[in-house]
Amino acid sequence: MSQQEQTGRREDIGSKRPNRKSMEPRKPERSGKPTDPKGSVGSTDGEDTSPAGFGGKTTLISRIITGAVLIVTVAACLFAGSISSMVLIAVLNAFCCYEFCRMMHIDGREPNDIAGIIVAAAIPVCYRFGGFLYALTLTAVLMIVLLIWYVFSPRTRITDLALTLFGTVYCGIMLSSLLIIRLARPGLEGGILAFGVVLSVWVNDTFAYFIGSRFGRHRLAPKISPKKSWEGFWGGLVGSVLVWCLLPFFVEGISYPLAVSAGIVCGVGGVIGDIVESRIKRGAGVKDSGNLLPGHGGFLDRCDSLIFVSVIALLMLAIGRVI
Repeated sequence: MSQQEQTGRREDIGSKRPNRKSMEPRKPERSGKPTDPKGSVGSTDGEDTSPAGFGGKTTLISRIITGAVLIVTVAACLFAGSISSMVLIAVLNAFCCYEFCRMMHIDGREPNDIAGIIVAAAIPVCYRFGGFLYALTLTAVLMIVLLIWYVFSPRTRITDLALTLFGTVYCGIMLSSLLIIRLARPGLEGGILAFGVVLSVWVNDTFAYFIGSRFGRHRLAPKISPKKSWEGFWGGLVGSVLVWCLLPFFVEGISYPLAVSAGIVCGVGGVIGDIVESRIKRGAGVKDSGNLLPGHGGFLDRCDSLIFVSVIALLMLAIGRVI
């Protein structure tokens, strides 16, 4: 074999050898987003963890605008009087119950949407014009209707009946506690008291969002709501207490010990209400309960804490003999 042929053969063999650089595993590119599928620990209480780019700014603007409209609408209805407050609670009940039933359908359940939504919206109306007796009677009528539906609908399961009743109580009766608080004090004091309860929830959420986003390191409920942190929880609790401590200036009969204790208990209750709804959404496999409120998700996403806080505030005010 000639020297020229040997040289060509070496080049052919060399060209067939694998390139070591091509065999090395490629390093993942940094995209600026957290790779943890459960979310970033650093931004634990925020709804939106996207970078502060165009999309993040758009979401924040939508969130602010929607929040401002909600605050003005709720305040106007609560301060205007009992009828407007009743209409407000009835609308919130209906939308929340609708979104709850929607999530149950996604989860493969078949609750009776029509019966649940109608009764949830009618409960505050019954209480406004007839008191507890009318509201209790309506709930009993719902139970009879559901039992008849269960008997004559072979495909209906007992779990569907139970979910319909649960959704009505969860979204209708519990949230109607806010109307009871509003009607307990006539005139301006009733509006201030009811709006104070709502404001304590919003301030709690706001403090938890910003403090959790800035200082959040320790997860509160990583398997259910991974974005929540203990730092945000304590910050939200401070916000709730601050709002309640303002109420003695405007509502007669509220002492500062009652205001502080109510602020703490309602703050904790609001977090529990939020986690409960997060558990429901996780079970249904959805991120938001709906998309009717830009930047906020659905009505149930905004009322999850208020549902619990309304009941707790009613109990605290009754124990303190304010209402």
